[in-house]
Amino acid sequence: MTKPNLEPLAARMRPTDLASYIGQSHILGPNQPLSQSLENGHIHSMLLWGPPGTGKTTLAQIIAKHIDANLIVLSAVTSGVKDIRDAMAMTHPGVVTIVFVDEVHRFNKSQQDAFLPFIESGAITFIGATTENPSFSCNNALLSRCRVYVLQALTDADIIQICQQALANDEWLCACAVSIDDDALMTLASLSSGDARRALLYLELAAQLSQSADGSHRVTQQHVAQAAGQKVAQFDQQGDHYYDVLSAFHKSVRGSSSDGALYWFARYLTANSDPVPIMRRLLAIASEDIGLADPRALTLCLNAWDTYHRVGAVEGERAIAQACVYCALAPKSNALYNAFKAAKRAAQETCDMPVPNHLRNAPTELAKSQGHGDGYRYSHNEDHAVSAGQRYLPDNLSDQGFYQPNPRGLEQKLRQKQEFLDDLNKTAYHNAGIQPKGQP
Repeated sequence: MTKPNLEPLAARMRPTDLASYIGQSHILGPNQPLSQSLENGHIHSMLLWGPPGTGKTTLAQIIAKHIDANLIVLSAVTSGVKDIRDAMAMTHPGVVTIVFVDEVHRFNKSQQDAFLPFIESGAITFIGATTENPSFSCNNALLSRCRVYVLQALTDADIIQICQQALANDEWLCACAVSIDDDALMTLASLSSGDARRALLYLELAAQLSQSADGSHRVTQQHVAQAAGQKVAQFDQQGDHYYDVLSAFHKSVRGSSSDGALYWFARYLTANSDPVPIMRRLLAIASEDIGLADPRALTLCLNAWDTYHRVGAVEGERAIAQACVYCALAPKSNALYNAFKAAKRAAQETCDMPVPNHLRNAPTELAKSQGHGDGYRYSHNEDHAVSAGQRYLPDNLSDQGFYQPNPRGLEQKLRQKQEFLDDLNKTAYHNAGIQPKGQP
């Protein structure tokens, strides 16, 4: 077997220009601020925030090369204030100097402050790379002088393109005539979790494992699994199985099975897939299947999502699991879901009905002369803070009763309140000799 290059494949395949840089089109695409700055030959201080393996360091190097700048590289892991001062001494008037700091969130306030006078004077253009939220990890003085660009985890399509680029261009892979099965390439992309560095590591290891007796190198799904060091779950993010797992998860939570919710969530993670679709599904469940029976479910799901982004996968996945169990055991009600559907349908059918005069705004004398606001009763001035008998729907639309609370969870109390209000309105209609329209 041809001896592989000692330099990792990710380093060998690092792009050197924007044409070969894959991903992050939301900041490098046409008419985006960063791409426009580069086209004009100008650059500004910035913070590149994103997960590992998304191209932060590579982008900084490409920017420096693109504008022909002197690039000084520091790592916050190994550097201190003395290193920063030594680096600043390397700047020269009239020479564009970019100082790139990797893992900038590891610098303390004093270390970050050491860059400020040089950024302020224009002696350097500062580029910091971080995997942590700059709003929390960088001080305000540095933030105020830098534009923050958010780099996103690479898509599976991006990862596949990067691997195909490596197979076509890397000297060692080409010398060994390495090929990869389509299903193995898709699995490799899924297991990489949007991290190009990890994808290329797995590809290189799988290529080394794939040599057969005849010397050929055909990478299969099994080789990818061996390289990744884990069992590959049956999971095609474009196929039915992906949606089947999501469906099983949703139905388990809806059916109040905490075991089912945890199992299908774990099955989803076993495929090493992005948990965002699970978090989105939990939020849908909180409003569709739980609703006002327990409004806390929606807050808990949002908190779990926020926790995942703040502390990372290990702790964050446990927070999501907590939300899964809570939603599974929460009282269920689709009353709000049905009520909103009915209200939207009614609004579509009656969108040309005028707003009743007493509900209209009267900001001008002309509006007042036309009777806007006439007869409106201010609820806070009446018993129970309710204007009993006052209508809040268009005149020709009968009282629909869109929302019909279920006798579960908090909705038990909401149902009691709704019945109390209905009784007040019935009494008011009766006393005024008014026949209510439809079912009040």
